[in-house]
Amino acid sequence: MNSPAKPQTTRVSAWCCAALLLFSLATDITVAQDSTTTIGMPGKFIDLILPGTPLEVIPIERDAPVVVRILQTIGHGTDANRYEIEYYCLEPGGYNLADYLRRTDGSTTDDLPEIKITVKDQLGAGQVKPNELTTKPTPRVGGYKLWLILGGIVWLLGLMAILLVGRKRMTAEEKAAKRLSLADRMQPLVEEAMRGELSGPKQAELERMLLTYWRRKLDLNDTVASEAIVTLRNHETAGELLRQLEGWLHMPADRRQTVDVAELLKPYKDVRASDIQPSHPGATE
Repeated sequence: MNSPAKPQTTRVSAWCCAALLLFSLATDITVAQDSTTTIGMPGKFIDLILPGTPLEVIPIERDAPVVVRILQTIGHGTDANRYEIEYYCLEPGGYNLADYLRRTDGSTTDDLPEIKITVKDQLGAGQVKPNELTTKPTPRVGGYKLWLILGGIVWLLGLMAILLVGRKRMTAEEKAAKRLSLADRMQPLVEEAMRGELSGPKQAELERMLLTYWRRKLDLNDTVASEAIVTLRNHETAGELLRQLEGWLHMPADRRQTVDVAELLKPYKDVRASDIQPSHPGATE
């Protein structure tokens, strides 16, 4: 009674086997197909199943005719992967995209099937390509380049004039400062000290000037500083000056001597350049 069902079961099994076979062929057909595109237009392989470990694009050179990108990689079973690959070409011809792929683990790609593409020229048969563009010199409009050069020259001349005038002015001021004699520089400091208005840095400057004054006065310019100080200390007037300067400027506050600054500096208030004359004729200020 149940025997008629066996042919039906056998028929269903045959259909299932046929479907599996067709599916298997369909999964591989994308590899065998020849994708066709034109120059500069992108082409794409979707659900392209390739055997082996994952693939990546080989770094291309600037003048390579084919540019390939792997958009997506999905595992397919245990020994294959499903890819979405996009490409575009710059020159017509036939290419194998497998030549532009490599394994990420460095293994061989000899087992890869050909991934064929055909790239056609965009122009149809019989159409003439346009002539190559040639560069020509632009016409001279209003001498703009000449005016730009002249403007740059004028600007440089103006800058040089400003720098030269400023330098001359600075040099004149420096020369004027150098022409001031030791006496000219001492006088305002002495007056400020006698009024009790001399600050710390100016006090040190005044002390240096007074020492310079006596070194020139006693013709000690060419003497070593340590020896000159010893000579000044042994001098009747200069020695007294040094001792009182030390008591005024260098002693700690609790040991500082009471110095009558006005009386101390009174001899130097109206000092003139002629008062500082070295003993030998060749010496200068």
